[in-house]
Amino acid sequence: MQRVLVANRGEIALRVIRACRKAGLETVAIHSEADANSPHLWAADQAVCIGPAPALKSYLNGNTILHVAKATGCDALHPGYGFLAENAAFATGCAENDIIFIGPAAEAIEIMGDKAEARRAAMRLGVPVVPGSEGSFTKPETAAEAAQAVGFPLLLKARSGGGGRGMRVVEDANSFESMFQQATAEASAAFGDGGVYLERYFSRVRHIEVQVLGDGDGNAVHLWERDCSTQRRHQKLVEEAHSPALDAATRKAICVSAVELTKGINYRGAGTVEFLYDPSDKSFYFIEMNTRIQVEHPVTEVLTGVDLVSEQLRIADGQGLTFVTPPIASGHAIEFRINAEDPAHAFRPSPGRIVSWRPPSGADIRLDSHTYPGYEVPSFYDSLLGKLIVCGDDRDDALVKSRLALDRFIVEGVATTIPFHLALLGDPEFQAGDIHTGWVDARGMGGLV
Repeated sequence: MQRVLVANRGEIALRVIRACRKAGLETVAIHSEADANSPHLWAADQAVCIGPAPALKSYLNGNTILHVAKATGCDALHPGYGFLAENAAFATGCAENDIIFIGPAAEAIEIMGDKAEARRAAMRLGVPVVPGSEGSFTKPETAAEAAQAVGFPLLLKARSGGGGRGMRVVEDANSFESMFQQATAEASAAFGDGGVYLERYFSRVRHIEVQVLGDGDGNAVHLWERDCSTQRRHQKLVEEAHSPALDAATRKAICVSAVELTKGINYRGAGTVEFLYDPSDKSFYFIEMNTRIQVEHPVTEVLTGVDLVSEQLRIADGQGLTFVTPPIASGHAIEFRINAEDPAHAFRPSPGRIVSWRPPSGADIRLDSHTYPGYEVPSFYDSLLGKLIVCGDDRDDALVKSRLALDRFIVEGVATTIPFHLALLGDPEFQAGDIHTGWVDARGMGGLV
């Protein structure tokens, strides 16, 4: 590889460009008209505007992006996360244009992108899965029978995509049809695929994900787990590692399962295998695999010292795995998503101009961000301003350092989630690690902010 087109925006585009520069690779940045003043454009060797602000006319326009890649002489493309990162047709388009897709093969994306197919693959490889429907559905009438077999309460999940879109909890049969219609409509709008499948719903479980790397030839390694149980409406707010809920034996078992799945599908590149974990009986169940770099990948990087984006570049260039046994992971790391949202008003988006931006700094602090004083936060995309990652000798130490860091984080001009994170750190249940995926919603926003 010599020149990489970075097919994304914001902090992840800047993160990828820096990794490419470290590897001696040239970069081409793309941007919409709304992102004309984004720092990733200044960091790249070349920048090209690909269309107006709406994502469908810019960052989701695969044909235009491939045309730009060819016109600028790029021999590789990094999709980041979101947008086209898990689009199998786009990965195929890269291959057809002799452009290296820095990610897994289209076949792996297709299998893991269809959650029903992913379940079948996991079952074939002996990985435990959540009880649920064997296939997916687009009509409530045909799904109703499967719903009775799964039992209530159940969870409707979009066949394609993620991020909580196309997901609904159904408490009983009476509400099934209306919830199904809501889920399939949201899935269709978000991913162009209205198919949903059914899973048993667990009310008090944790969300555990395992970071993996594969070389595409059946070799894989894990880089331990992350706990992403602090969520609001299935959207992650805080991620940490190691999980405070797992003992050593369970941690090993869940990581081994993740590696078996990664090997079994000949996965290439960085990925994340996600599980539900029930602390009551220490059981865990595969739910999906994200075939891309994750928003929360810095948690693993600061814990292990491994640069995951650099590993993506190496693997895509045919250099294989840097290591074959899991790296040593010491200490504890926590990531806080700093979003332009108002937690005092149901996390209402808060676009606008950043008047003041003064993040904390220090030996145990990392900030991944594209934001600066004067930056205009657009209303067209995800509201993420940056990710604050804090590490400590253990979880208690990391929590103390996190409060000090967030206290020093000054943002003016837009509302942010910083007050929520500070309230979270003051909550005894969070301090004890005694939470679950529905904990924030059950508490209600008024209970935290």
